[in-house]
Amino acid sequence: MTSKKVRKEEIDRMVEKAYFSEPHLLKNFFKEIKKIAVENGIFPASLHNTYKEFGKRKLEFTVPAFNIRFLPYHTMRSIFRKAVEMEAGWFIMEIAKSEIGYTGHSPLMYSFLVLASALREGFTGPVFIQADHFQLDRKKFFENPDEEISTLKNLIISAIEADFYNIDIDASTLVSVDEKDPFKEQEKNGIVTAELTEFIRKKQPEGVTINIGGEIGEIGKRNSTPEDLIAFMEIYLGEIKKRGIKEGLTKISIQTGTKHGGFVLPDGSVAKIDVDFETIEKLSKLSKEKYGLGGVVQHGASTLPKELFKKFPEVGTLEIHLATEFQNILFNSRSIPGEIKKEMLEYIMEKFGSEKKSDETEEQFFYRMRKFCAGEFNKKLWNLPDENKEEYMEEIGEYVGFIFTSLGVKGTIRESRQIQPPRA
Repeated sequence: MTSKKVRKEEIDRMVEKAYFSEPHLLKNFFKEIKKIAVENGIFPASLHNTYKEFGKRKLEFTVPAFNIRFLPYHTMRSIFRKAVEMEAGWFIMEIAKSEIGYTGHSPLMYSFLVLASALREGFTGPVFIQADHFQLDRKKFFENPDEEISTLKNLIISAIEADFYNIDIDASTLVSVDEKDPFKEQEKNGIVTAELTEFIRKKQPEGVTINIGGEIGEIGKRNSTPEDLIAFMEIYLGEIKKRGIKEGLTKISIQTGTKHGGFVLPDGSVAKIDVDFETIEKLSKLSKEKYGLGGVVQHGASTLPKELFKKFPEVGTLEIHLATEFQNILFNSRSIPGEIKKEMLEYIMEKFGSEKKSDETEEQFFYRMRKFCAGEFNKKLWNLPDENKEEYMEEIGEYVGFIFTSLGVKGTIRESRQIQPPRA
């Protein structure tokens, strides 16, 4: 499989073999798929320079970032298929630190699947693979900060080796929310983010400036303020200057009233919530004009009412992260047999039943915990009949088409293709 043209069936066989093989064999599969992808005009790329340029102009779009947990190859194929159909270029494929754990998808596996999916669907141009919420555990940090930072640095190395050229550092867990002074509140966040920025700059491959994001408001907590952003950025910029780092963050994640997975009601449905669009607009403007960033990032948006998505580009949202709705589609899909869904529920109850809260219904508990069965059930889902998977992919494609249209990235492929492959 070294020729420029490769049959779709060959890609499918290669991906299946890699997905079901021993982890130590994955590196060779990754090298092979990357070689073929590059020959076909597909390459991992950084958004660093792009986001800096975005910060200088009014954008008509918001870049979606997709977290894929279940049926990864088929879900990613649906995204790239829709991107080809709609000529969408500005979108990100990402995986969070926590997702690596419960899906069993290492950075190398995730990157392999992204490249294979793009190749399979005839996509060409740069692909943006992102480490999402590379987060510090607050309890572990305050017990042993050096060890916790070292653990995260090791994960960063594995991501860079897998061509993750976009990394979101999340030290917002270290924010001291009881402090009244924003500078004291954001101090550890700013210092640790700067330390990890320095580490990334030292480890990034030659010819690549990895795109780095920071975070000032832990998702699900109180909404971010201009004072939070200013305090964090002043601390952060002071720290990277001391370290001799010229290229820092290009974006910053804020809290605007959302929560990962949404706010789940007793019947398992998700409550409608209000997003603080005024905060997004104000902080995005501040981040661009005062600090030269590309803008702010919105997390936890999957379950928002559909009519709100068009608002994100209007208020200057740079990037938006979407995960939960992909799960909702899978668990609500007729293409996924009821007996498998029942097995998933039983698995969750058996494995994690002790974590069910006393005031939580079974529906709420399963909605909250179902992501933890991804690693256990993905291979069983993979073996579903082709017609089932195709039906599921159609549903995913419909959702992705809505996102591309609502966020304004339809027709952006020509602009994204101006990004050149990294120098060898």
